[in-house]
Amino acid sequence: MQSFDEIREFAKSVLSEKRFLHTLSVAEEAKELAIIWGADSDKAYLAALIHDIAKEMSFEESKEILKKAGLPNDFSRPLIHGPVAEYMAREKFGIDDEDVLNAIRYHSTGRVGMSHLEKIIFVADFTEPGRIYQDSKEVRELSRKDLDDAMLLQCDRCIKFLIDTGKIVDTLTVDLRNSLIKQQKRGKDK
Repeated sequence: MQSFDEIREFAKSVLSEKRFLHTLSVAEEAKELAIIWGADSDKAYLAALIHDIAKEMSFEESKEILKKAGLPNDFSRPLIHGPVAEYMAREKFGIDDEDVLNAIRYHSTGRVGMSHLEKIIFVADFTEPGRIYQDSKEVRELSRKDLDDAMLLQCDRCIKFLIDTGKIVDTLTVDLRNSLIKQQKRGKDK
């Protein structure tokens, strides 16, 4: 596996300054959340460094990478960078930790049954300090108290935004939201 410094330098070389600064901020946020919630802070930092590595790649190039890899390439333009970044993490950076790879892949959509690390990257991407909108601030504050409640609020706000702007809501996010609500109800029933 390549070092953090090598991965950081690669990210800097392929991302705009704004996206690179976002990436570094997500990495710091993920590390902080990992410490708060007792997760591996190095894995959180690593996954966050790579999560957007393919974000500014062209849609056509992203589809071609997935096609050559024999992976499904039917992702929408806003979401294809997760699976491409996961592939790059495995093939370019030599990462074979499935938890790190899943955290990279599902950082935009979430999914039912997320690991602790996946939850941290999902939330960190939304709450890093460079995100100055009110929704991210509220989720950030909540993420220090209850990670699952923060994820539910994040899902609610993202889904509402996507609906309000006439965009497609990925079914993984809808399923995640529903599972979090069921989990919350089970907790109240005890």
